[in-house]
Amino acid sequence: MSWSSAEIPEQSGRVAVITGANGGLGLATAQALAAKGAHVVMAARNEAKAAAARDRIIAAVPDASLEIVRLDLGSLASVGEAAGKILAVHPALDLLIANAGVMATPEGRTADGFETQLGVNHLGHWALTAHLLPALVRTAGARVVTVTSGAQHLGRALDPADPFGRRRDYDPWRPYTNSKLANRHFSQGLDRQFRAAGLSARALTAHPGATNSDLHAVTAEAGVGGALGTFFRVLARRAGMSPERGALSQLRAATDPRAGGGTMYGPRWSSSGSPVRRRLHRPGTDAAIRSLWQVSRQLTGVDVDVTRVVAQR
Repeated sequence: MSWSSAEIPEQSGRVAVITGANGGLGLATAQALAAKGAHVVMAARNEAKAAAARDRIIAAVPDASLEIVRLDLGSLASVGEAAGKILAVHPALDLLIANAGVMATPEGRTADGFETQLGVNHLGHWALTAHLLPALVRTAGARVVTVTSGAQHLGRALDPADPFGRRRDYDPWRPYTNSKLANRHFSQGLDRQFRAAGLSARALTAHPGATNSDLHAVTAEAGVGGALGTFFRVLARRAGMSPERGALSQLRAATDPRAGGGTMYGPRWSSSGSPVRRRLHRPGTDAAIRSLWQVSRQLTGVDVDVTRVVAQR
């Protein structure tokens, strides 16, 4: 039986933080959760675009409960400020959906000097999760869903000695695939921490398959993705799912009562189809997860340590 947004349980009284909720998969996810009664915190860098997205959701769901928080994942200062604003209003959080991301961007640096793709896709979300952990561990059954990609299968675990791959010539796809594997390793490591602490909170990953979203257009227009970027853009346009369909994998990971922690959801046929639990190829090793924690702690100056946060409650 195909899983659809109609299967999302009632979400009234629940608070969901969604990064990149101003377009594409994030907007579709925000609308689906708002339609089920969740209060949605739309965390996005472009506030004007977020306001337009909010208006679009309200036009479809007049009683939607929404708020906008500015979040630039490429700035640790912005991440800390956004988390502070969220915690000041919401001492308990039910869902954190790490959806925002960039793909095959030109070589660049974040405000903190990190390679852009690892900085935005992983390190920004790492810091946001670290700051929001007190609200997550306080909530029974909380879930953290990190959006990865099929590109994770081409990625390599982070090298603590060279996490940004600066020893090699810049290839826009290499840091992207590495960041997407980091997303999955982060989710697996976080779920292990939740379980070790005896919490009912869970962490999962999801990938949208081939979805015709803004991400492919931006990559193609930037002109740095080469033939591969153009191919993916054409594929998404001709055969890709709509953002509403592509978002079902992260919605199922976030809301299906039967979805277990440490798992990944994606389209049945890899690039398209109903969201199902997908096999984890090259499952994360202890060494890869330890390296990820080491690198992320050192670079961001904040730690994702569930046991410590629980002890401080």
